[in-house]
Amino acid sequence: MTEFIRLKKSNCKNCYKCIRHCPVKAIRFSGNQAHIVSEECVLCGECFVVCPQNAKEIVDDTEKAKYLINCSEMVVASVAPSFVANYEGATIASMETALKKLGFAAAEETAAGAEIVKTRYQDMVKSHIQEVMITSCCHTVNLMIRKHYPEALPYLLPVVSPMQAHCADIKRRYPNAKTVFIGPCISKKAEAEDYPGDVDCVLTFEELTRWLKAAGVTIEPSDEEEDKEARRSRTFPTGGGILHCMDKSPDYVYLSVDGKENCISAIKDVIEGRLKNCFIEMSACTGSCVGGPAMDKDRRRLVRDFAAVARYAGDQDSAFSMPASSALVKEHLYLGNNKFIPGKAVIDEILRKMNKFKPEDELNCGSCGYDTCREKAIAVFQGKADLTMCMPFLREKAESFSDNIIRNTPNGILVLNERLEVQQINNAAMKLLNVRNAADVLGDQVVRILDPTDFMTVKRTGVSIRDKRVFLAEYDRHVEVSIIYDNSFRVLMCIMRDITEEETEREKKEAVSRQTVETADKVIDKQMRVVQEIASLLGETAAETKIALTKLKESL
Repeated sequence: MTEFIRLKKSNCKNCYKCIRHCPVKAIRFSGNQAHIVSEECVLCGECFVVCPQNAKEIVDDTEKAKYLINCSEMVVASVAPSFVANYEGATIASMETALKKLGFAAAEETAAGAEIVKTRYQDMVKSHIQEVMITSCCHTVNLMIRKHYPEALPYLLPVVSPMQAHCADIKRRYPNAKTVFIGPCISKKAEAEDYPGDVDCVLTFEELTRWLKAAGVTIEPSDEEEDKEARRSRTFPTGGGILHCMDKSPDYVYLSVDGKENCISAIKDVIEGRLKNCFIEMSACTGSCVGGPAMDKDRRRLVRDFAAVARYAGDQDSAFSMPASSALVKEHLYLGNNKFIPGKAVIDEILRKMNKFKPEDELNCGSCGYDTCREKAIAVFQGKADLTMCMPFLREKAESFSDNIIRNTPNGILVLNERLEVQQINNAAMKLLNVRNAADVLGDQVVRILDPTDFMTVKRTGVSIRDKRVFLAEYDRHVEVSIIYDNSFRVLMCIMRDITEEETEREKKEAVSRQTVETADKVIDKQMRVVQEIASLLGETAAETKIALTKLKESL
């Protein structure tokens, strides 16, 4: 199966937003990246729409469409009626003019196929073929039932979509033609692949917009009077649009359900037998197709778009050729994914690994993307999630780790807010500053226990103080102080290392050194005096000897 939504790995930032919004949790998280599980994906496009980093991209079939145009005798565009919401002021005539400049031979409204489909629905209702009927126009709803709620398959009408009906009709009228459907839906790409033959290529409005821009083609607003073409089936892409077009039977209740969560809820009600004699129009997108994921992003305005479609649509059915009912049959085969659900013991074991030992520990906060902790545990077992996706668990683990470090470090640690109020103090700091209880100082000004001058300086200048030696006279302590200002959290952190013993030893060494110098000075002084005395005695003896020898010489 083709991957119609791809991940741009470098952009994925572990935010889990896609998992939170995926209605069937068809996203696997591993290697710090989100991966779409194709076997479970229903191609609603919600992950593409909500991704804040644009890490998802829709496969682009523009080159395929260009190839068809270059290699085929005739390529006809089937344009979804929601185009009037995406291209302001456009009509099918102005759309066809622009598309012909791109190389298309013609462009028609998919609303013509909607006429065929709604007529087939009416016939089935008249025939009372079943008690509950679910429309099959939305391929995402079809995939949801086929993959995740197969019990509802008997209620899903075996009828082609308007896209298929219209493209098949084009090929009946133009046997050599190729067809390209253009609309706001991603799942239509999968529908064309799953049911080959009628639709040769699918483009989204976003792809068409890029192509038009690259080719320098604009869709000009048209003033052409088109009332003769007006048809009720143009309302198909709006919530309740299918029911609006149909002739009603008094034997059935007609319901319109849009939005993925609402569709899932309605499908469950059908499976559980809560709905009787109902004809249900289902669309996965909120507001139906005008809320499609591949509308141009700057054009998503549901109320405005609904109004645009309503203004463009008519209140009459237009003439069309109804094909045989056998040509409108569409099989909905089960696409089970065989997911294994673990037992309670396994789930409990996984929960314990996330420090969830009792029901109260299961916060069910949804930060990981799953509605409950037990759903997350099942996803972990299935290899779609890992333990680190639990934000409370990670925070608790990080806080426990940091608290353990702060609690056991021999250094005193103080954390102050910008008002210089004590926010945190560890045991070492309490011992250093003679604080009996942390509660005695938490929330108080730091001036109560320390001189605030250095803190004020660091806060004012933003320049940290590193390894400053300070004597705390009132505590008779020598400390080495570092004060750091954290601008992101707007707190000041003070780290104090008790160096009292080091200072005492240093002072002792200095005292010994002084004493040694004094002793050496005394010894030197004494030695100098002795030398001087000896020199004096030697001088006197030498003088006397000289006199005696002189006299002896003279006598001789």
